[in-house]
Amino acid sequence: MQYHEAARVTQFTLSLLPEDDIDSHSWTITVEYRGRDLWAVKRGPYTLSSDGAWEYELLPSSREDDYLARCRFLLEQALHLAEEALPKITVNGLTAPMMLEWRETGIDPRKKVQP
Repeated sequence: MQYHEAARVTQFTLSLLPEDDIDSHSWTITVEYRGRDLWAVKRGPYTLSSDGAWEYELLPSSREDDYLARCRFLLEQALHLAEEALPKITVNGLTAPMMLEWRETGIDPRKKVQP
């Protein structure tokens, strides 16, 4: 397939759950272009910062230089941070790997007895 010369990729979507999974949106991270060759790692209204914390993404008029320095990355670094964060996303006490295990075994991994 050939694309128009003005077309460009502005978002990557990453998830450990299959694309057609009804719950995949809960464990999805996007890497979104923000201009000037910089990208944001997003999960809903939150942006991943360079220290690994999720920060609420401020309105453009409220974004100070320190926020931009913490929460904007070159594409390779943004994708790397997103990949590292994926297995750590927790929803109702479950990570995506735990959810996949539960579906495979039928056993809620949150209820496993720890030795």
